[in-house]
Amino acid sequence: MQESIIHILDLFGTMVFAITGGVKGVRQRLDFLGVTVFAITVGCAGGMVRDCLLGAVPVASFQDGSYVLISAITGMVVFFIAPWVVGRWRIILYCDAIGLGVFTAIGVQKAAGMGIGVIGQLLCGVIGAVGGGVLRDVFSKEVPSVLKSDFYATASILGALAYIALEHFALGGLYMRFFISMALTILLRVYAIRHNLRLPVARMVGEEKR
Repeated sequence: MQESIIHILDLFGTMVFAITGGVKGVRQRLDFLGVTVFAITVGCAGGMVRDCLLGAVPVASFQDGSYVLISAITGMVVFFIAPWVVGRWRIILYCDAIGLGVFTAIGVQKAAGMGIGVIGQLLCGVIGAVGGGVLRDVFSKEVPSVLKSDFYATASILGALAYIALEHFALGGLYMRFFISMALTILLRVYAIRHNLRLPVARMVGEEKR
């Protein structure tokens, strides 16, 4: 039952990430294929990279075609309803926070289950959560947004660390750790959205403090 819930959350997170990828494609004035590719990239690429690093091949998206299919269909839908979706970006951000939490917890849990060390678990959680968005921004010839403008990857890092800490001290069961990690990541991301929370940026010589 719990595994089914996690799988449903995984598919939902994939769909939401695909929406953000599709919207980015629309904003970049890409054609139908471009928008769909962006949706698939954000929806699936992070998990693909994570699985490749873990040696879990074929990757999950190849073993279960529903991930790519959901992402592709979502991208196509976004293309056709773009005028109604693009203007509701803040709502999409809140949904995206759920995807961030799900993929963070899944990445850490998967790495932990394969006996990977603490650093590997942390990186798998974060890469699975933000990797697709990073590739999307690279395709757009932009500095990845997670590196310059948002409390996004940081929320994923803290959520992953929560899972690792619970595992280290043997607190809670497997699924309890998953849901605590997911919930913390989501709450941190939502708080950051609502309060425009950002990490400090280094000042250049002669630059006034903002």
